[in-house]
Amino acid sequence: MEELETRLCDLLGSRTPGLMEVRHKCAVFVPLVKKGREYSLLYEVRSGSLRRQPNEVCFPGGGMEPGEGPVDCALRETEEELGLSREQITLLGELDVLVHRGSTVLYPVLGLVEFEALSELEINPDEVEEVFLVPLRHLLTTQPEVYHYPLVPQPEEDFPYEKLGISRDYSWIPGYESGPIWPWEGRTIWGLTGKITRHLLDLIRE
Repeated sequence: MEELETRLCDLLGSRTPGLMEVRHKCAVFVPLVKKGREYSLLYEVRSGSLRRQPNEVCFPGGGMEPGEGPVDCALRETEEELGLSREQITLLGELDVLVHRGSTVLYPVLGLVEFEALSELEINPDEVEEVFLVPLRHLLTTQPEVYHYPLVPQPEEDFPYEKLGISRDYSWIPGYESGPIWPWEGRTIWGLTGKITRHLLDLIRE
C-alpha cells in the first residue's frame, strides 16, 4: 500500500484537477469590434445546412483538438469560419468557463478586432450563414428577457430501483436552467451565447 500511496501522491502532484465526467471541451472567440470610440459584439448565424443547431446565433468556435488549449482553439476556429487571422486579433483574456449539462466545458476567449478588418472577412458558407454586429451600448442598456425551465431526471424503465433500495417514486433532485434573450433585428441571442454575453456585460459594469 505504501507503494500505491507514493504513486498516487506523485500522480496527483503532477496533474491539474479537471472537471469529472467531461467528455467534450470547446472554445469560442468573443469578438469585440472597435470603430473609433464605439464597440460592438460580432455574432455569427450558423449555416442552415449544419446538423446541429442550424440557423442559431453563436460566436465562432468549436471542439478542442488533442493538445490544444482554449486560446489556440478559439483562434483556429475563427480563422476557419471567418478568415480572421491571429494577426488581426488582440487577445484581451479568457472569460469564465461554462459547464453545459455536466459533460461539455466551454472556454470563451475575448479579443479585440478593429472594424476595418471586417472588410477582409472570408466567411465559410459551410458553417456560417452571415455575421452581424450589435452595439455594446445597446446590450448594456437593454434589459434582456429571461427564460426558465426545470431539468427533470427521467430514468429508463429498467433502472435498478430495487437493487439500490429506493422506490420508483424516488424524489429526484431536478436541475434548473435559465438564460437571457436579446432580440436584434430579426435575430435572437440566447442559449450559451446569451450567457457568455451576459457574463461579459456584468464584467464591464463592474
